[in-house]
Amino acid sequence: MKLYPIEAGNFKLDGGAMFGVVPRTIWSKTNPPDNNNLIDIAARCMLIEEGNRLILIDTGMGDKQSDKFFGYYSLWGDNSLDKSLAKYGFHRNDITDVFMTHLHFDHCGGSVIWNKDRTGYETAFPKATFWTNDNHWDWAVKPNAREKASFLAENILPMQESGQLKFINRPQSDFGISTELDFGIFYVDGHTEKMMIPHIEYQDKTIVFMADLLPTAGHLPLPYVMGYDTRPLLTLPEKAKFLDAAAANNYYLWLEHDAHNQIITVEQTENGVRLKEVFRCEDILI
Repeated sequence: MKLYPIEAGNFKLDGGAMFGVVPRTIWSKTNPPDNNNLIDIAARCMLIEEGNRLILIDTGMGDKQSDKFFGYYSLWGDNSLDKSLAKYGFHRNDITDVFMTHLHFDHCGGSVIWNKDRTGYETAFPKATFWTNDNHWDWAVKPNAREKASFLAENILPMQESGQLKFINRPQSDFGISTELDFGIFYVDGHTEKMMIPHIEYQDKTIVFMADLLPTAGHLPLPYVMGYDTRPLLTLPEKAKFLDAAAANNYYLWLEHDAHNQIITVEQTENGVRLKEVFRCEDILI
């Protein structure tokens, strides 16, 4: 098995929204904002090469939305999904599977592109199977008013219309091994319904793709919960359960949204689970 970081782009989000009830005077110490109160955000996807499969976890926000839409998110840097794939000798057509932790636009927007004539949409990975779970799919295609702006039909429905969409067989418990993709998945409901957190066994390590359960290293303290979470009081026990396990088992946490910390480990302290070490992907993926 080989793992590759796929940097699908960088943007900015409001620091207050990212940290919920935590005051700026506290969160700005780890995530310094600009003059507009915006903090740096990454879209750090993961590519798994194993045998004849290339599995891409999340795809960033893509590039098909309007300039007005992207203006809300202050794009920066020159990273892109295609450039990042090419860096490792891959192309969109090589991807066999796209696993979506959830269907918010900044996690799945890159899964769908304009067609050649810009008259409609098509999947960005023509040979891939797209994976979600049935609970989350139903939640996304019939969005509540809170999440409607994050679940965009043009990012979601073309996957089904193409015939490339499949559902993970979800266990009755909140953790199970996916027989379809051969890695563990922790299912959480605080951020959105049945978000999936992959656990990848790599060499002698467990690498966990954190999605929005832990957006940045600055979110480690339990009360540091995003204002975007639909059920923050569910996020708290889910996060506590996970971080206790991460500290006890020395998980390596792959931070999808932290522009400055790529992979971290954590440890138990008298103040709860806190940061232990910070790694670059290249330090771990030897």
